[in-house]
Amino acid sequence: MEIVEALTLALIQGLTEFLPISSSGHLILTPVFFGWADQGLGFDIAVHLGTLIAVIGYFRRDLVAMARGLFVPESPEGALAWKLLAASVPVGLVGFLSADFVATALRTPAVIAAASAGFGALLWAADRWRRGNRSEHKLSLTEAMLIGLGQALALIPGTSRSGITMTVALALGLSREAAGRFSFLLAIPAIGMAASWQIVQFIRSPVTPDWQVLVPATIVAAVMAFAAITLFLRLIGKVGMGVFAVYRILLAMLILFVLF
Repeated sequence: MEIVEALTLALIQGLTEFLPISSSGHLILTPVFFGWADQGLGFDIAVHLGTLIAVIGYFRRDLVAMARGLFVPESPEGALAWKLLAASVPVGLVGFLSADFVATALRTPAVIAAASAGFGALLWAADRWRRGNRSEHKLSLTEAMLIGLGQALALIPGTSRSGITMTVALALGLSREAAGRFSFLLAIPAIGMAASWQIVQFIRSPVTPDWQVLVPATIVAAVMAFAAITLFLRLIGKVGMGVFAVYRILLAMLILFVLF
């Protein structure tokens, strides 16, 4: 894999992992548009680890507080930690049971286009008719599980993990900022599980890692993801979700126009 290709894809992964526009869709489509070979499992692991480092770094203080709160479930931090863990169960189960199907049957431009436009419209609707400005700490366990069930749909390429979790959170009455924070915190176990599964598969494969490509890709993905999280949470209260919904619909139209 050429270094230019790797850094381009790492840049895209870092920018799109936490924006509600589907990182997996972009990573699948970019090589198709430019005629590049598939980036391979080692690269996927590298950029996932980069984004995981970024979100852990951004929420490091919150994570320390929640780790301590695990032993005090009645505290706000402890309650949030247990809700995040419970909400992570659906994507873990669905991913384990359907990984092969998702990796083969659903990695198509048509699926990505349909999911990008359809779930983008749902994101806009949830934001447009949102009722409430609750924080993530006000979620009940049942509501957290509903967001977790929504996250399981993100296994469909083009759906966007952050997009669907924010959609459900907004529909439940969370503020835009709270929906973003809960979505990003929920990404930590989700990305961790995905990266762990990929590492197991990679260890079993005979491929030799190209560290001269993977290390820079990890760094680029981490830096761009940290920047994306920071800017999103600062601006989303003013900007809203409409711009992302429009982008997703335009992306779907471009896919249909170029590839069909």
